[in-house]
Formats: sequence, C-alpha cells, structure tokens
Amino acid sequence: MFQPQSKGMLAVAAMTLISGTTASLETCSSSTPFSCVSSSTSPTCCFNYPGGALLQTQFWDTSPSTGPDDSWTVHGLWPDNCDGTYQSSCDSTRAYTNITAILQAQDRDDLLDYMNDYWIDIDGDNESFWSHEWSKHGTCINTIEPSCYSDYTAQEEVGEFFQKTVDLFKSLDTYEALSAAGITPSTSKTYTLAQIQAALTTLHGASVYLGCSSSTLDEVWYFFNVQGNAIDGTYKAAATLTTSTCPSSGIKYVPK
Repeated sequence: MFQPQSKGMLAVAAMTLISGTTASLETCSSSTPFSCVSSSTSPTCCFNYPGGALLQTQFWDTSPSTGPDDSWTVHGLWPDNCDGTYQSSCDSTRAYTNITAILQAQDRDDLLDYMNDYWIDIDGDNESFWSHEWSKHGTCINTIEPSCYSDYTAQEEVGEFFQKTVDLFKSLDTYEALSAAGITPSTSKTYTLAQIQAALTTLHGASVYLGCSSSTLDEVWYFFNVQGNAIDGTYKAAATLTTSTCPSSGIKYVPK
C-alpha cells in the first residue's frame, strides 16, 4: 500500500554525512552551495533544485507487520522544495517497473537481498513499491538525471538511487536510537512526543518528523540539505518544521 506524504519547511542543522564517490557523475566543487540556501541558484548537476532537500523516510508497520522485529523499514528518499511542496513523477520515460531486473543487471544482488528484508511493501508487492518510489520521487532528483553522467550507462542512476537510500537508512538506526533512550515497543507503555523527538534528534543531529496513526507511532522522516549531487554529495542534517501527527503524550509504540 502506498502511503501518502505531507511535507514541511527546513532549517539547516549541524551534522554532516559524506557518502562514497561515484566516478561517472559530474564532479562538484566544494564551493557549491548547500540546497535550500539559495533560491536564485539554477538547477545543475551539483545543486538539487527545486526539490532542494532530501528526506530519508522510514516505516514502523505493525498491521500487518513488515521487516525484522527489531528494525524499522525503508519508505524512500524524497526530494522536497524546501517550502513544504514537492514535485512528483517527473519523467515518464524513466518510470521503470522492473527494478529487480535493473539491480540484477548491475550486479547489485546484495542490495536487492537487503531491500527484500528492509524495504517492504505492506501488501507484499515489493516490486510495485520500489517502482512507485523510483517513479514518483527518484525521477525528480535533478542531480542524478542521465545528463549528469560523463559516461552514462542506461539506468545507472536507478541502482545508485536505491543504493544511496539504503546507505542512508543504515546510518539512521531508528530502532536502536529509541531503545538506547529506553523507548521500546510495548503493548502497555506509552511515550511523550518530546521523549521520542529527543532520542531521534540525538541520532540525526536535527529534529525529525514523527507520524502517528491513532496515537500509534508509525513513521519518521529525516531531512537533509545536500552540497553536490545526491549520490556522492555532502549531506547535512536539517530540522523539520512539519507538524507531527502524533499527540504530545500517550504515544503507543507497539511491537511487530
């Protein structure tokens, strides 16, 4: 089931995350500005625009349960326009529906195995879920358009999008961060919004969006501003100004 998103404005915070390098993407100067800091900057292969921010989003699905009992699961990687709006489904010519085949052709079997464990569709149709996330969000990241590659191989950006999303997810262990703060799944305990926010702000370096359904925690979004392209650029944590859908207290975090 594809769950809807709402977005919020961003503010830059202190944490920086630097990924590995990708040889065939355009090399970006260290003087390139971070996304969301210059509305006058034109779209280039080194500046996300207009979807300036990138959000690594996660699910805690319990009805039905998806993924390991001791881990959240991947929702996606979304570009955001830095003002609460976003583009979607930006290139119908690259709306691929064969993500598994693309990853296999790129010898990304380890990535595919990981996605089948941690990037799970609530209705059991992982392929459709991945295709949806790529077509709706991946095609709107301008810094990984085919023209940004110096020696482009067809669908190269697709594998890199999924790998980057997974790499970010691995760096943001929501379950462990909450557990370290004494926030564990329970059928009887409840928590405050401040408790959960504090634990994940410590993890991320900036405040996060927290989503609830009927006072039950089920979503978290980590916001980043990026210097350079989305694959090997520098990621800086950004605080969400999105209003949480969770109550201030009595939040349930139920076991899978």
